[in-house]
Amino acid sequence: MSSRHHIDDFMRGRIIGKIEEGRKITDVAREFDIAHSVVSRLWKSFKTTGMCSRQHGEVELEVRRLQKTDISSYQQKGTGAPQLSRWQNQFLAASGKQISRKTVARRLRGGRLYARRPVVCVPLTRQHRTARLQWCHEHHNWTEQDWACVLFSDEKNIQEKDRYPTCSIMVWAGIMINGRSRLHVVANGTMTGQRYIDEVLLPHVRLFRGAVGDKFVFMDDNATCHRTLAVQDCLDSEGIQRLVWPARSPDLNPIENVWDALGRQVAGRNYPPTNKNTLFRALTEEWDKLPQQLLDNVVQSMIRRVECCITLHGGHIPYGYLSLRCLLTFRWIVPFLRTQIK
Repeated sequence: MSSRHHIDDFMRGRIIGKIEEGRKITDVAREFDIAHSVVSRLWKSFKTTGMCSRQHGEVELEVRRLQKTDISSYQQKGTGAPQLSRWQNQFLAASGKQISRKTVARRLRGGRLYARRPVVCVPLTRQHRTARLQWCHEHHNWTEQDWACVLFSDEKNIQEKDRYPTCSIMVWAGIMINGRSRLHVVANGTMTGQRYIDEVLLPHVRLFRGAVGDKFVFMDDNATCHRTLAVQDCLDSEGIQRLVWPARSPDLNPIENVWDALGRQVAGRNYPPTNKNTLFRALTEEWDKLPQQLLDNVVQSMIRRVECCITLHGGHIPYGYLSLRCLLTFRWIVPFLRTQIK
């Protein structure tokens, strides 16, 4: 267990932020591998003084507050880099004190907030929107029991950007209600049709087909390696039914939200990965720790995803509406979008 003496100011801010979000002291202490008594004393001190650090409490408290309110917007797709001047102005307005750009930049790096170029969503042509809309109409009557038989899969190229920007690995995984595959590492980061058969379909997907039975459905996207004749022959020979997937539709795939949760867990570790071995170890450990209820929630959201896409006439579902936090309160989204369109 760590002692309070070794907890830096930023870590104190993160701990306080977790408790303010409604997390239990016991859960926070376990997450950060810190004694319960240390977290409890830190929380009591914060409630008494309003500061989470001993020397620079006001600066840390305000930076933590700004991070809590703004970090989600910086991590959403399509959002540009944080502007240091805006943080300076906000801190000046809140505390009456001026801080330098270097201080702001240092605190942002400490919170793993880096400059990013604006990301543009995959463009949709009229044909793409029509195909997406048709697909959603075809699956609009699917129930939770129908979606429970689907294994959603995807590859992801995960990069550790904290200290070693070149440290990245490609992984594959699949999720479904009451189950998940092992996290598979794609060596050398290149997936071919034959490798897809040998490393994914036969050792992983075939097992789910045997466990679920004839109702099992396998979902993968339209990547070239997934659509070779050899892959289709393998699926046919194993009796694996494939879910037809509309092009350019990552927003419909619930595993994208799981990748987001996995990346946050790895980035929040006390000791970030420093090479491929430690990155893979961290990914594997955090993948196994992801609660099954989280995976069940995102799969069950397929009904609402389809409804939302139909409401938008086949357009992309806004990324913020598909965050893990919003999935818990998704019922208001479709009525809200309908009022906006009207």
